[in-house]
Amino acid sequence: MSKPAKKLVIVTEKILLKKIAQIIDEAGATGYTVVETGGKGSRNVRSSGQPSVSDTQANIKFEVLTENRDMAEKIADQVAIKFFIDFAGIIYICDAEVLYGHSFCGPDGC
Repeated sequence: MSKPAKKLVIVTEKILLKKIAQIIDEAGATGYTVVETGGKGSRNVRSSGQPSVSDTQANIKFEVLTENRDMAEKIADQVAIKFFIDFAGIIYICDAEVLYGHSFCGPDGC
């Protein structure tokens, strides 16, 4: 049995980690996953055309499973309004199905 969910993904600069984590917590999400990541985008072009070693770990990616789209959009809106004028980032939402997850599904499973 599975439980439908929305997966919110936020990719942005590492310096925002604690501030975004606080927004996610305050919105009532049960948790998140965050990993160091790198890549290239419209705001990440180096003069050499290639990212340096430190540039490939200068970003983070949050993945947040929410029970509904409203919570995901609330988090996304707060992050974008507070940070994306001054910092690079992208946010997107995907449909997901949680198969196993004690804190998301409850003690009896999904």
